[in-house]
Amino acid sequence: MRTKLFAPAGRPVRRRVAGTAVAASVGLILALGGGGLTNPAVAADSATLTGIVLGVGADETQRTVSWYSSADTTQKIQVAPTALVTAGEFPADAATFDALGGANIATSGGYNRHATITGLKENTAYSYRVGSEGNWSTAYAFRTQDFEGEYDFLFLGDPQIGSSGDTAKDQAGWQDTLDVATKANKDAELLVSGGDQVESANNESQWNAFLAPDQLRQVPFAATIGNHDVGGKAYEQHFSTPNTDRSGAYYSNGNPASNTSGGDYWYIYKDVLFIDLNSNSYATSQGGGGDEAHTKYVTDVINQHGSEAKWKVLVYHHSIYSPASHAKDGDNKTRRVDFPTTFSKLGVDIVLQGHDHSYSRSYLIKNGEKADKDEQPGAADVYPGPGGVLYVTANSASGSKYYDITKPDSSGTSGAGNGADPLNPDSYWYNSVQNQEHVRSYVKVQVRDEKLVVENIRSGTCAAPNSEVEHGDWCNNTTTDQPVGSVVDKVSVHPYNGDGQSLQVNVPNAAPGEFGWTIDGYNGLVDLGTAKEENGDHFTASGKINPILVTDSRRSLSPWSVSANVSDFKDADKTFPGSYLGWSPYILDQGAGAKAGASVASGYDDQGKGLSISRGLSSADQGHARGKAKLGADLDLKIPDSVQKGGYRATLTITALSS
Repeated sequence: MRTKLFAPAGRPVRRRVAGTAVAASVGLILALGGGGLTNPAVAADSATLTGIVLGVGADETQRTVSWYSSADTTQKIQVAPTALVTAGEFPADAATFDALGGANIATSGGYNRHATITGLKENTAYSYRVGSEGNWSTAYAFRTQDFEGEYDFLFLGDPQIGSSGDTAKDQAGWQDTLDVATKANKDAELLVSGGDQVESANNESQWNAFLAPDQLRQVPFAATIGNHDVGGKAYEQHFSTPNTDRSGAYYSNGNPASNTSGGDYWYIYKDVLFIDLNSNSYATSQGGGGDEAHTKYVTDVINQHGSEAKWKVLVYHHSIYSPASHAKDGDNKTRRVDFPTTFSKLGVDIVLQGHDHSYSRSYLIKNGEKADKDEQPGAADVYPGPGGVLYVTANSASGSKYYDITKPDSSGTSGAGNGADPLNPDSYWYNSVQNQEHVRSYVKVQVRDEKLVVENIRSGTCAAPNSEVEHGDWCNNTTTDQPVGSVVDKVSVHPYNGDGQSLQVNVPNAAPGEFGWTIDGYNGLVDLGTAKEENGDHFTASGKINPILVTDSRRSLSPWSVSANVSDFKDADKTFPGSYLGWSPYILDQGAGAKAGASVASGYDDQGKGLSISRGLSSADQGHARGKAKLGADLDLKIPDSVQKGGYRATLTITALSS
């Protein structure tokens, strides 16, 4: 009687296993904020949910979400990878994040809620909704990208919805800018505010118009307090910002409990440290900490976190180097003295500002003066050297209000002065480029390994939607030569690398590697020869499996295992069970962390199941070394002598598992 053992029929000899697929969910970490927020009351929830806005988190793995509720009920965010959401139904194990909030001020009505989504994975589309079981909002989606490397963000100046006197037209211009900007920059990862979201701080109809675009639920929005936002609590009710210090020093009146908004905050997104200031608080005579409190805040944040990012970007509302109606304001002259030296000393790269409803980018400014007297107007590339800072002022993103550029005076060409540029006498001494066409625009910032690229881009023309122009103001734009999407100004900021030579290398994601096994032989046949009768009551046969070569090049160093089981032995209509086959595994060539499985006796010896059930040939633990191993096993077949004569065959099925 001959017995033969085969590898699995119809299966190729070479095997590669990329890994076991598992369903993953978002980790749950509840960050509880301060600021007098309360846990909402528990009640049956029939609340109306409005004003949903996706905010920036402390880093690229987080997002905040804020919204209004008509009722004081317990609410949360539910989040899941979009691929797991079917026909609008979230999976049962979708991550949830409990919301905090409180009652809105009387003029706003209702309640505010917010929560932070944590544990996001890169390059993943997520869906989220807010509310509670049985009363969820519409689901919205956002997408994460690589958590390292280059990216773009968009800076948006002064929508100031309602300032034209026509909220609907202002909203239309704001919506159109976001449509144009996000369509042209599909991979932009942040929307950064220049402040003045609305005209009247607590006017909720204006806030509703500002929050109407769905882009504010799809791309994280980094809010900034403008002078038209500061006079009420609606700004704080609508936006939750990360790492926020709402101490009295960062409120213009020094009182966080008053009906005003305030606070400074910071976050890191990939290679950029962003610091956002409430520039409405600038003088201690108001009651707050003034500019000194802000410069201390910036100093402390950069000292603690500056080494964690390649670039440092400041954002606040009041432009200190602007060319229009606010250029000569006393408060801006004060900031122009208080801020620049600190920013130069700390190595700030760019300062993004609003307030003056016109576009400008400064020369490189060091310690309150032009850093290089020879820097030419409109230079396409600038090299800051130690202490050089670029200041950018954004024009209106909605078209609700534009300010016309004003003329220099004889007050000086440094510090608080508003004198003329010797190289371009129609401009202020501090500005390389000044522009006002009464056309909507936005600023695109490209964060690159070796530079920051700043572009001011038209998002409209003289045509509607352009609220102020529609209401009779002038416009100077040639649609043919200056269409939507055309560039007003572009500059590349190259970092200062000191007196030596800086070296840089980008390390990409390593190839995941693979786990696989190969049968060492031209075919899978294992011939056990002719069985021998033993002791007049049973037959025995022995042999060896063809060695199996295991290769594991995965960086994860995850566990793996190889096991096998045998079918029943058959010859036409004759058969005997696979339980009569046993084995003794061993390692022929060490590597890949391989450990031999336990020996398994023939079922003839112990009335067990032998190899008729899956048995381990070899395995490796988590953290094992990468490499190769060759696995072997001695086979031991024992069958009773009642088995009929024949040439029996069986199939040994080999299974490899890796995580």
